[in-house]
Amino acid sequence: MTVVELRGSSLTARLSTRGGLVLGLWWERGGMRVPLLREASSDDADALSSGCYPLVPFGNRVKDNRFTFRGKDYAFEPNTPWDPHYLHGEGWQSEWKVLSQNSSEAEFRFSHEGHDTPYAYEARQRFAIHDDRFDMHLEVRNIGAEALPFGLGWHPYFPMTPATTLKAPARQFWTEIKGWLPGEATDIPEDLDFATARGLPHRWINNGFEGWDDFAEVAWPEHGVRLRLTADEQLRHYFIFVSDAGFDPDYQRDYFCFEPMSHLANGHNLPDLGDLTVLEPGEEMAVSLQLCPEAIA
Repeated sequence: MTVVELRGSSLTARLSTRGGLVLGLWWERGGMRVPLLREASSDDADALSSGCYPLVPFGNRVKDNRFTFRGKDYAFEPNTPWDPHYLHGEGWQSEWKVLSQNSSEAEFRFSHEGHDTPYAYEARQRFAIHDDRFDMHLEVRNIGAEALPFGLGWHPYFPMTPATTLKAPARQFWTEIKGWLPGEATDIPEDLDFATARGLPHRWINNGFEGWDDFAEVAWPEHGVRLRLTADEQLRHYFIFVSDAGFDPDYQRDYFCFEPMSHLANGHNLPDLGDLTVLEPGEEMAVSLQLCPEAIA
């Protein structure tokens, strides 16, 4: 495991090759150090206690760990002890290699040869600080012998205070059914309509949203700070997760997850693949996300 620190004029990021993680992102402002992502518990933290981790070769779950593509059946095995599904791919649980780094930029690489899953691929992440902006870039290349549907995204954890608000306009909402799986697309519930900035409801949330306009804001008014998220057009979906004591007895309502994704959860089993991208052998896809803090009155 290697920890890399990037610095800009006012931003600092700490990265780890363990899972290709962002351990933390901070903005220095007026003598204050404001965390823009949840701070990892330590430099050797795993993905579930980090600030952000990558979703590759796709995010979320596949119903029953099975899908059929071009007439062939594929299956997965669970990759955590607490979820019966294969979850979020391999990148978040694997060691990445540092390809390059300097004071403000770094590039990581990870390869998965298949065998235990249908997917064989190479993934790369690039991180860069440009003044007051943190850029993340994730790409995947199919190195397998068959075409398969791929997707990309990130799983950031944002600090949540009583005053925290989220703005993230979307078009539709996906219900949740047993097994933490998506149910059906429907109208967005009023308390989850983030077309304008609002706080996160005090309840369990584990839902996908589609038709995102690729722009979001997280604000911490008590700190006088908001974080602007700008995604490329392929990240047209997002997932929101707010835990509860039933799922995590230690949860203190101190973070929430806003997960930009290129596809819908369980897209493998949707008629249109839920915006997953079919990559033939040797083909690749990429997504990018920018995080830019700014002061608010």
